[in-house]
Amino acid sequence: MTESFDYRDGDVTCRGQLALPSGDDPRPAIAVFADIGGIGEHSIRWATRLADELGYVALAADTYGEGWLPADFAAGMPRLSAMKADPAGLARRGAAALSALAAHPRCNGKLGAIGFCFGGTVVLEMARHHAAGYVAGVSFHGDVATPQPATAPFATSLMVCHGAEDPLVPDAALVAFLREMAGVGADCTTIAYTGAVHSFTNRNADGSVLPGLRHHARTEARSWRAMTAHFAEAFG
Repeated sequence: MTESFDYRDGDVTCRGQLALPSGDDPRPAIAVFADIGGIGEHSIRWATRLADELGYVALAADTYGEGWLPADFAAGMPRLSAMKADPAGLARRGAAALSALAAHPRCNGKLGAIGFCFGGTVVLEMARHHAAGYVAGVSFHGDVATPQPATAPFATSLMVCHGAEDPLVPDAALVAFLREMAGVGADCTTIAYTGAVHSFTNRNADGSVLPGLRHHARTEARSWRAMTAHFAEAFG
């Protein structure tokens, strides 16, 4: 179960959904950044699992702002593209969710993030732009390319869970990303899952929107376990 949780990025009100673990003790907190569709069943389900199964405070974050949701894939593309073209602004929008979590009484000060597709881009850009207090992030089938590659070391420990057959992320982009991470000495684990394309964690992805958007149950389960281990190590 989640509850409404509004926070702000400057003049923009972001309308998230917060999932809390049982008890009243402080826990690490994780922001969950959705795909092109914005906050919905997918990101809320993962936020709920993070709270119920792993005991984290979890926020399904509002990347677009003002609770905006695109009517369909095509309607979301212009706004998504504009936000990705401004990496610093996108990182700032993501960091606003982390700041809001840090201020919550159930947060113990340890902050992480996960993201899917577009949300995976947010996870990576926050690291590149040194979001405050950002300990660890996991990108699931996210776009690893950026117009502003990292040029300096950053503290965030990253994991990238990638579909090895993803047609939306060219091999050249993945190679460039690996070189980028190596060039700044990043703590980044990258896993490529054979059999998986884009959107492999989304159980509603059946290839009807694009053939390269398809759920892959084995990879969803394995990437969840990889994420679990990543956060356990990073949070201590």
